[in-house]
Amino acid sequence: MFIDAMGLILAENRKLSLGELTQKRALAALPFAGRYRLIDFMLSNLVNSGISSVGVVTFNKYRSLMDHLGSGKAWDLSRKDKGLFILPPNVLSDSLSSGGDIGDMTAVLDLLRTSHWTHVILSGANNVFTTTFDDFYKKHVEAGADISILFNQDGPETARTTTVLKTDKGNWVKEILIGPESRAGAKYSLGVIVLRRQLLIELLSDSIARGENEFSMDQIMRRHTHLRILAYPFEGVCLKIHSVESYFSATMKVLDKSVRKSLFWSDLPVYTKVKDEAPSHYCCGCDVSNSMISDGCRVYGHVEDSMIFRAVTIGAKTSVKSCIIMQDSYISEGCELENVILDKNCFLRPGVKLVGQAAYPVVIGKGAVV
Repeated sequence: MFIDAMGLILAENRKLSLGELTQKRALAALPFAGRYRLIDFMLSNLVNSGISSVGVVTFNKYRSLMDHLGSGKAWDLSRKDKGLFILPPNVLSDSLSSGGDIGDMTAVLDLLRTSHWTHVILSGANNVFTTTFDDFYKKHVEAGADISILFNQDGPETARTTTVLKTDKGNWVKEILIGPESRAGAKYSLGVIVLRRQLLIELLSDSIARGENEFSMDQIMRRHTHLRILAYPFEGVCLKIHSVESYFSATMKVLDKSVRKSLFWSDLPVYTKVKDEAPSHYCCGCDVSNSMISDGCRVYGHVEDSMIFRAVTIGAKTSVKSCIIMQDSYISEGCELENVILDKNCFLRPGVKLVGQAAYPVVIGKGAVV
């Protein structure tokens, strides 16, 4: 089915904080699974659905995101017409540019008003899954809904920011809760909605006229009292990232073959910016098990149950267990790391020992020397 829609991706979510990991980058630009960024998955889902016009709404810390996306060539969105639009915030006044998402969303009004698409698929970037939106869009149109929202029933146990939907037997939304205590049989929002472009323009304009300082997908969905909101189920694997712990857990799940098969081995490719590197070099005496090692690495020591990004060096007599080591990091000889997230361009001196817990991994910020 032809999808008469454009895509909009919110690169940030102010309710979510991943500490050091998002201090210098947008949430959507967070590296994931060895060679990707979080935004790659939602952007690929839109492209795989045949959507050729996508806007990425940014707030701040978007330099690395813009560097990653470039012209959109990796996603076949570098076009004379339509294609990829990166939308930094418009600073209209102190009241509009402080707090909430209103400054971000104001920036897309011009794009929405000049677009010819009938609908908009609006999403966040913190959920990792692969799909196409053909059936989702078709059901939305056939049901005559004002808004449709994607959900599944596999949600985080304790996340305070989790959006839970309560529906009737026809999956029409009757109530929306944020972080409820009772979650038995809950339907968890995946942060993807479809609505008419004109309706989104009206909602944005109405919020601006009222001087509201926040406009998010949660706020849109709370309008269920006067809008018909339909919930649509997603049955596949979805990794939800809302904290450092969930990011660590989601990465460790990618080491499971069944999860990798669901995310990467289907007919739906996940596109990303290509960076050519030489093959990794496994040196004499190294030991690697149940790990993903990206291109350009040099491995001299022991690596177990870990995610290793590009161009990482792991020294001799060094043990790396249940860790995430990001691009261009250097781990010297004789180090011991367990349950550690090492951001890009870090340097660990010889003999350093860092041990965390799966629920509380040790996080070393970008460019640190330890």
